[in-house]
Amino acid sequence: MKLERITLIRPNMGNYRSNDALLPLAMAILAARTPDDVRVSFYDDRVESLPDGDTPDLVALSVETFTAGRAYEIAQGYRDRGVTVVMGGYHPTLMGEEALEYADAIIIGDAEGSWERLLEDFRADRLERRYSGGNDNPLDDYRMDRSIFAGKKYAPVELVQYSRGCRFTCEFCSIDAFYSHKVRVRPVQSVIDEIMTLDRRKLLFFVDDNLFSSRRELDTLLDALSPLKMRWSCQISIDVAKDDALLERLRRSGCIFVLIGFESLSEANLRQMGKSWNKVSGEYREIVEKFHRLGMAVYGTFVFGYDHDTPELIEQSIRFAQEAKLEITNFNPLTPTPGSGLYDRLLGEGRMISERWWLDGEFRYGDPIFRPKLMEPEEFAQKCFEAKQRFYSWRSIISRVIFSRTKFDLFRFAMVLLANIVSRREIYRKQSRRLGE
Repeated sequence: MKLERITLIRPNMGNYRSNDALLPLAMAILAARTPDDVRVSFYDDRVESLPDGDTPDLVALSVETFTAGRAYEIAQGYRDRGVTVVMGGYHPTLMGEEALEYADAIIIGDAEGSWERLLEDFRADRLERRYSGGNDNPLDDYRMDRSIFAGKKYAPVELVQYSRGCRFTCEFCSIDAFYSHKVRVRPVQSVIDEIMTLDRRKLLFFVDDNLFSSRRELDTLLDALSPLKMRWSCQISIDVAKDDALLERLRRSGCIFVLIGFESLSEANLRQMGKSWNKVSGEYREIVEKFHRLGMAVYGTFVFGYDHDTPELIEQSIRFAQEAKLEITNFNPLTPTPGSGLYDRLLGEGRMISERWWLDGEFRYGDPIFRPKLMEPEEFAQKCFEAKQRFYSWRSIISRVIFSRTKFDLFRFAMVLLANIVSRREIYRKQSRRLGE
């Protein structure tokens, strides 16, 4: 079949524009692995309107659970115009049968290798329904075409990836199911070569699910980063705080911002979610102070809705986040996503309010998805929203950022203040919005 033009699409949760969108690296990977004789167009539904009447030879969408409804709507429009539709990402990997109702083919797992085979089969008119195998490939041939992002309005952050997968298995997370208990690491020189092409005026963020894949791999990366004198940030497991020497190495290599999954103040909740090791590193307040003493800002995440959560525990979590002066916080209502142990458990216990909530036309962002043990669903949803409102109130922002005890340089201060303002705005824009609307 003719293959002269491909459209790549990153769907949004709905048909509206976002102010906090980050570069979708998966799209740049697909673009880099597309034959040179094929023209690639890329549209990001989060930051721009999609073109009317677009008729490429093939369209590929990267789909997450929260964007599935919107993705299926977009896909149907292309299929109505006779365009072949391909889907990949977390949701099609873990919900293949559902995705294939709206797509002609899906890619399961990582796209490297699978994408090339799919395009060859399309040209030979032998397209299969499923392609997989990318998760078994080493990351030695990591390629990316960032030119597709030119002219699009993203958050002022440069993204790079060192590893894929996570060494932990948390009940609420589907990363482990997607990567089948594997962690793969890129050659560090490949990472450094890519970093050297990026805008040094922006904050560099490692998109790894956990940058601390192993001490050896982290040491190798820090050794390579230190001479660059760059400011960077990452998501990293809390056990890094057990080693003061390692924290100092993070600081010296340029790390100025860490995202830490605290998840809960309750040890019983941590045991249930499979994160008992979270408390091994010390008391949360002491851990935050360690990072602050080294000049590193902290983005703390929490999940509410586990079986020992109460309105009082949510209140304690808000107070902790404000008193510890966390620079950024995300209070996430527990969200059972397909592929996670949490989804299977709640489904088996008969506690799901809507089994496929991502396709439920009545579901709105922030609505309860399941029935908590110690709160009514509506009370739970309201408490989660109130937690976000209070943490990102103007009074809280001024107290935590303007009058913070941690003295940051102007770059870090401006970055933290901007992140708070954008987070506040997005909280109100997304709440109660229907998915796919």
